[in-house]
Parts: sequence; C-alpha cells; structure tokens
Amino acid sequence: MTIFLVPFASASAASLTLAQLTPLLPKGSQVALWVSDAEQNHPQISEQADALLPPASTQKLLTGLAARLYLPSTFRFSTRLVQSGDDIALIFNGDPLLTRKDIRQLLSQLPRRGLDTINNLYLDGHAFAGRTRAPGWPWDILAVCYSAPSTAITLNHNCVQGAIYSQPDSRLTRVHVPDHQPVSIENQARAVSEDEQATRHCGLDLTATAKNTYYFSGCLPHRARPLPLNFAVQTPSTYVKAIVADELARLNVRVKGDIRVARAPSQSRELARHQSAPLTSLLTTMLRDSDNLIADNLLKALGRRYFQQPGSYRNGVAAVKAILQEAGIDLSQAVLVDGSGLSRNNRLSARQLAQVMHYITTHPTLGMTQMLPTAGVDGTLKYRQSIRHAPIKGRLKAKSGSLYGSFNLAGMLEDDSGKQHIVVQLVSHYHPEEDAQPENVPSPITQFEREFYMALIRGQLRPTLAQSH
Repeated sequence: MTIFLVPFASASAASLTLAQLTPLLPKGSQVALWVSDAEQNHPQISEQADALLPPASTQKLLTGLAARLYLPSTFRFSTRLVQSGDDIALIFNGDPLLTRKDIRQLLSQLPRRGLDTINNLYLDGHAFAGRTRAPGWPWDILAVCYSAPSTAITLNHNCVQGAIYSQPDSRLTRVHVPDHQPVSIENQARAVSEDEQATRHCGLDLTATAKNTYYFSGCLPHRARPLPLNFAVQTPSTYVKAIVADELARLNVRVKGDIRVARAPSQSRELARHQSAPLTSLLTTMLRDSDNLIADNLLKALGRRYFQQPGSYRNGVAAVKAILQEAGIDLSQAVLVDGSGLSRNNRLSARQLAQVMHYITTHPTLGMTQMLPTAGVDGTLKYRQSIRHAPIKGRLKAKSGSLYGSFNLAGMLEDDSGKQHIVVQLVSHYHPEEDAQPENVPSPITQFEREFYMALIRGQLRPTLAQSH
C-alpha cells in the first residue's frame, strides 16, 4: 500500500494522517482513497488507488456519463400503440417510469377510434434481449424491488407494494397486496417475540416464482404497525399482460384472439405514443435516488443505439466502455456487468472513478454535478449519519454506493478555503463485530467518514512520506 499526501490550501494547528483514521475501521477492512484538485486531478491523497473493488452504486456515474455523452439531449423512452389491420400492438422500449395510468391513456385511444373489437393485441418487447438480471445479482434479493428485472416491457417500475401484518396475541400473520395487482401470495410466516426469534434463529424469508407468486416463510417479531413490503415483479410481461387485459375490459374493448407477448406485425401505423421524462430528469432521479432500474434500462438503451441491435447487459457494457474510452477514460481493466452496480461481479478502482468525476466537473455543460446528492440535503446523502451535519453538510456532492461489506462515495468536496476537490472512497470487506458498539456510539464507518471528510474540509490531513507495506 502506498500513500501520498500533499498539503491542502487551508491550514490548521491540529493535523491528522490516514494512519490515525484507518484504525477506526474493523480489522480486515480494505480502504482505497483518492483526493485530487478538481481542475487538474493530480492526487493529493492516493491509497490503493488502482485496487479493483466493488463499486456498488457509484458505478451509476459511468452509466450516467455515457448516457449524457452519447444519447441526444432530446432522448426519451417511448411506448407506442400501433395498428395493423384488426391487430393492435403496444411497443415497449424500456421506459422505467411507465405507469398503469400511462397504459390506460394509450389504450383509451381504441374506443375513441371506434375500435371496440380487435383481433389480437401484441406486447412487443424486442427492444431488449438476453438476461433480465445481470450475472452476480444475489439470488436471495431477487424478490425485492431494488432488484427488479431490467426489461423492455416495464410497468410500475416492475414493482408491487404491499404490507405484512402480525395479529395481536396470535402467531398468525397476514400479507396484503392491493386487489388490482395481478400477483399471488402464499404466506406461512409466523409472528413471534423478539426473544423467540433470537432463540429460533429465524427471520422473514421471501421467495418468488416466474409466475409472480410470492412465498413467505420463517418468522418476524410482533409489530404494532404493518411492515411495508416491495415485491420485484419476476416476469414483467406476464404482469403487464394481466393489467392490459383488465384495462381493455374496463374500456369495453373485446379481444377476439389473444393478448400475446410477441413482436408487433409489420406495416403498422401509430395510433398514440407516450414519452418518458427527458434524459436529464431520468439521470437526476437515477443518481440522486440511486435508481437501479433506470440505470440498467439506460445501459441497454445505450447498447441498442450504439450497436444497432436489441439492447442487453453485454452490449450495453461494451457501449459504456467505448463511449468513455473516447472521452479519455480508460476502463480496459475494469470489470463491468450491469449499469446499476448491483452485481457483486463489478470491479472499479478509485482512480477510474476519479477520472469519471474529473470529466464531469471539467465539463459543466453536462449538468451532472447538479444531479448528484448533496450531503445532509437530498437524495441518498440526506440522512447519511457521517456527513449530514456541519461542517460537511452542503459541502459534499457525491454518488453513494453500498453493498454487503462495501461503503463507497465518489464526488466533489469544498474545503474551508473554497477549493473544490474530487474525492473517492471505496471501503470493502467492512464487517464490524455484531453488538461490539454501544447503542449511543456511531458505527465504525460513520466515525471514519466523519473524521476523514472533516479533516479534508479543514485542511487537517498533513503530508507524510510515501510508505510501503
């Protein structure tokens, strides 16, 4: 490990070195850091800067920059209603924010045009191909919404909301999902006391099938209020097919044939079109709220446009690497398999993330700095305990990223002199002892981040000679 520290613009009587900060983290943790002047990107702090570590959602910076560079500013996902003879088709292109209301408005064009009876209705999702989930997505989180599959036929964020209730003075639980949602629930979960849960070593388990059936088992402690649930739709085409059938029935439109998941007939004419939010709005939501589905559907949209073929994880990643290579960002050694950073297979270095941030900060017309969450103000950094209070609050704009054992940040920090710095933090293999900290003591990662960013702001990290370990 090599550390290079150089003086910051401000000075302080008290000073720290990274050797004093890293012991705040549990033994076994790995820390990669990069701090540089925002204009020149020369390292002021460089620790394990070339180590390839899981980026988690900081990877969305790459997806976002590639989309901003390659897609036109007028880009929007479109969903089209078309007609071919007596057949109708809905052509989907992966709009991650498409809602049931949007589908209803499209289908309402049918009775308005006198089309009270149609032959077949096609659901066309050929814009994307291949896997709906990337390699390295953990199997045990596939039923929750942040792991919703990336598909061209997307609706309601490929997510269903519900809740589980524990019955007073009973071991029974009840799962509620709104009646209009075409999913099935089988529940065998039991409500227990917290002591019994600890003794039995049980928790609430959820699995799902391709038919959008969800199975609850295990146990959860008695709760006064329902536990909110968010289910990832396992097969969006099946889900959308059921919703379209229901909406057609509401409109009194009869289908003589079938509702089919298939490519639309050729020689069709457009009846109506729904446009998504513009690209800048999509990117702001993706970065500020760390939206996985937007990121992965944008990745596939990039692959589709760049290679003129149905979008996939594979060609989307190839497109991102090629686009950023043209911008002078070398990702030849990076391991990328999705656009969201959810896969445990992804690997990036602090130096590579710093190159991305340097491009963003030196090209202000892209508007991407303004899309990032601000510490203590909004997005995923609004409530992050380590940085939500002064003097860090409002000084740090960064993309966060968290996976099991990983706590990452990549963005820009303003010090007390008003100087802007690119900052990248990749903390991996972070596994603190359970119950090692008293309840009123901040977690090790919170202590490390707070001390590190406060020292940067105040110019308290003093230079040391390069060290080798």
